[in-house]
Amino acid sequence: MKLFFGGTKPKATPKDAIITLRENLSMLEKREAHLQAKIDNEVKAARANATKNKQAALAALKRKRLLESQVEKISGSRMTLETQVMAIEAANVNLETMKAMQKGAEAMKGIHKDLDIDKVDQTMDDIREQMDLANEVSDAISQPQIFGAELDEDELNAELEELEQEELDKQLLNAERAPVSLPKAPATAVRMPQQQVEEDEDDELAELRESMGMAA
Repeated sequence: MKLFFGGTKPKATPKDAIITLRENLSMLEKREAHLQAKIDNEVKAARANATKNKQAALAALKRKRLLESQVEKISGSRMTLETQVMAIEAANVNLETMKAMQKGAEAMKGIHKDLDIDKVDQTMDDIREQMDLANEVSDAISQPQIFGAELDEDELNAELEELEQEELDKQLLNAERAPVSLPKAPATAVRMPQQQVEEDEDDELAELRESMGMAA
């Protein structure tokens, strides 16, 4: 075969096959439209000769029948080609989907090639260990330290209690020494009856001297 045809034909791709099928569909559609126009003309001829020339009318109807049978065959061919186009398109979509899935699987294999569950567990243990260490360091740094002196919490608490007791004792002592406040006496002293009589007599004597023109 290679001697006569110069080698095998290249394998048709789905795209090429779909293009060829659609070209044939276009050709069949044009052929069908042409035959339908001829059918319409034969119908007109049969109607025109139905009462004038019966033989001519019958001949036109026979040609119409032949043309209609060809149109039916073309319609069947078109349906077959359209079904084939849809099948190829669906198969091509499935093929491309499978290729994409295969590439995804190969990529995942490449990613997981250097990974295994033991390495993952070891890495997670290392991370947890470092996080624990970081927390311990952070806690140690955050605690206040007074360098050069050791503080005893019990002694500090005891000293604080002594200070509190001294403060309470001082408050009680001040409360005992506070003076008792008595009600204030009225600003104007209350005059006794005898004192009032003497003052009245002095006033009368002064008036009498004034009336007699005597100096006090």
